[in-house]
Amino acid sequence: MSRASETRSGAVVVSRKGLPGWLDPVVRAVDTVEPLQLSRFLPPEDGAGRQSAVLVLFGEGDRGPELLLMERAGTLRSHAGQPSFPGGALDPQDGDPHGDGPLRAALREAQEETGLDPAGVQVFGVLPKLYIPVSGFVVTPVLGWWREPSAVGVVDPAETARVFTVPVADLTDPGNRATAVHPSGHRGPAFLVESALVWGFTAGIIDRLLHYAGWERPWDRERQVPLDWRA
Repeated sequence: MSRASETRSGAVVVSRKGLPGWLDPVVRAVDTVEPLQLSRFLPPEDGAGRQSAVLVLFGEGDRGPELLLMERAGTLRSHAGQPSFPGGALDPQDGDPHGDGPLRAALREAQEETGLDPAGVQVFGVLPKLYIPVSGFVVTPVLGWWREPSAVGVVDPAETARVFTVPVADLTDPGNRATAVHPSGHRGPAFLVESALVWGFTAGIIDRLLHYAGWERPWDRERQVPLDWRA
């Protein structure tokens, strides 16, 4: 797999060695957060759901800490046009879904979707598995440090519309925060950043990470934005 992920005998090893100090609050959050503190939607007890993983990748850009995101192609059947973390369903070659399979899947999918070189990624944490009822995915968020950044971009336009990074400073800016209102009436956290509306599962993970890492700033929770905000 990758040098930075410190693989041994083909296994992906989670390592905190040499992480930048600003990631310490995130590491503490990963170690202490409970599943229900992340989402009210947890994997079905009967084991139903398709195992998948996403890569929550922290890097450091010109404006400090940042996250890697992508925008899904508008022609996809599921979550079309929606900004998200790189990720997808586990393949058989990824291995045990209850072992390091999700770690392998997160790195593989990130490479396939963004052209990311997994050798530059150091996996430093794994959040509890969560559930997306609308698609039936059981998702493992895998957290990584982009120790050796590589060029990224759209690999397959049929799957990905664009790949971009968002400074954490923009995600914590109260002016970029809102509550997204789904046509069904569901409400959830949202971020208006990089000409995109980040909402749904991805925004929920970012919102909780900012909160439990102590990075969250007070914002107007009464400010609402529809999903067709560009209309």
